Amino acid sequence: MASGVDMKLLRATKFPPEFNQKVDMQKVNLQVMKKWIASRISEILGSEDDVVTELCFNLVEGSRYPDIKSMQIQLTGFLDKDTAPFCKELWKLFLSAQGSPQGVPKELLEAKKAELIQEKVGLTSIAQA
Repeated sequence: MASGVDMKLLRATKFPPEFNQKVDMQKVNLQVMKKWIASRISEILGSEDDVVTELCFNLVEGSRYPDIKSMQIQLTGFLDKDTAPFCKELWKLFLSAQGSPQGVPKELLEAKKAELIQEKVGLTSIAQA
């Protein structure tokens, strides 16, 4: 439950329009998203932080329809100025994932494809050397 301070912050903060769309977590492949969340938080903080990562997992898994606005308020103390961009990126991925048949955001599928192509190109050039 949000505290009075959180409620004031929720009302005072301007959120992106994407945050008004609901995400049904039953349509999202949570394992794939957890990997992304953990790596992105480590990237932002400069090291792995199990506490922040687990907090984010709990906020995402806590409800079938998580509240990204409340999540952003709760993560601000940990991610500071990077909280809003992180939450916006996360929400866009969730919205993409719930529209995908596998529950995986197409952005992550495209990134993985590009990574595999790069790997193959690298292996081919090594083999030719």
